[in-house]
Amino acid sequence: MIESALSSPYTSPRLGIRAILRQSSLLVLINAFVGAMVGMERSILPLIADKEFGIASNSAILTFLVSFGIVKSLSNLLAGRFSDRVGRKKLLVTGWVIGLPVPFMLMWAPGWSWVVAANVLLGINQGLCWSAAVIMKIDLAGPKQRGLAMGFNEFAGYIAVAGAAYFTAIIADHYGLRPAPFYLGVAFSTMGFLLSVLLVKETLQFTKIESGSVPSISPYSFKEIFSLTSWKDKNLFSCSQAGLVNNLNDGIAWGLFPLFFASLGFSLDKIGFLAGLYPVTWGITQLLTGALSDMVGRKWIIVSGMCVQAVALWITAEVSGFSFQAVAMVVLGIGTAMVYPTLLASVGDASQAVWRASAIGVYRLWRDLGYALGAILAGFLADAFGMRNAVAGVGILTFLSGVIVAVRFQEQSPQIDRAMK
Repeated sequence: MIESALSSPYTSPRLGIRAILRQSSLLVLINAFVGAMVGMERSILPLIADKEFGIASNSAILTFLVSFGIVKSLSNLLAGRFSDRVGRKKLLVTGWVIGLPVPFMLMWAPGWSWVVAANVLLGINQGLCWSAAVIMKIDLAGPKQRGLAMGFNEFAGYIAVAGAAYFTAIIADHYGLRPAPFYLGVAFSTMGFLLSVLLVKETLQFTKIESGSVPSISPYSFKEIFSLTSWKDKNLFSCSQAGLVNNLNDGIAWGLFPLFFASLGFSLDKIGFLAGLYPVTWGITQLLTGALSDMVGRKWIIVSGMCVQAVALWITAEVSGFSFQAVAMVVLGIGTAMVYPTLLASVGDASQAVWRASAIGVYRLWRDLGYALGAILAGFLADAFGMRNAVAGVGILTFLSGVIVAVRFQEQSPQIDRAMK
């Protein structure tokens, strides 16, 4: 199967973003459509639960995020493993096929269980498509531009998250919560599918260029890669736990913040603005932080980013005014941008090309389980102690995660793969 996956139209493949500019740019665009699929939910789905389905419990409302997080994390794991066997493009296209029904299910859902089911499909779509885009960009970029490549990839994804979150809120404000806002999702999924089928080329052969004399078959079983990435290797463990906590924060921003902002009396357009401000700041700033980590190293950017996120959550929990909340969303976006592409690049540094896709899949499993854990934790804390205390408590966890990275992570050259012991 690998041999068939290698039969792509590339000629004399070379590593580096500039060398493969057209394909790199195409993958950035496709990842924007992947991000937009999530963004169409971020500002309005919790409000749909409250206003259209009459769900009062925060824990019950966040069930859609639990299903999304669990399914996406498992899809990441499978994508990382099978992309080495069947190729990256097949996973990308499969992810889009599964995502096509999602906006229609959200438009016409007769009950909340349909919304949860739609988010199961969305989780598979995100896990396969975003993982494939990440792995393909790392394939193309090579070790010297790994952080820059992740910065561009995540920039596109989260700028699209922000734009979709804002415009769906505006549409909902004028035409109602359903079905009009989800027409955008039909366009996003259709374009992503067509571009992936017609224009994307397989990138698996680029791992052979980077591997050089390294064996083309992984020296580790999948079980060994899972344990290395999850806890045995200091750097990979540091990345996995920080990624989990980072997405725990993002899960709260997605599932709880719209309800929290509504409780402060903000209008739907202001809620949409705040829901978009956080990921747009995150997206833009990643262009700088990803490239910066290539030059100065990963560790202290990650540590600082976790601390900045903690401060932003504490600000959110303490203030009530719209302007102060806007400042908190900007700070949260900056902190997340410092962490997100740097963690992905760090996983790439700490793994060899022949088993990197599997390591990325395991890392993304733990990272996106943060959505599910964040939804469960936030729902419980918000119902038991109030929304402000829930947000502040997660801020404490975020700070502690940064401390773990400071203690456990060992800085290394971003340009050299190291052999695992």
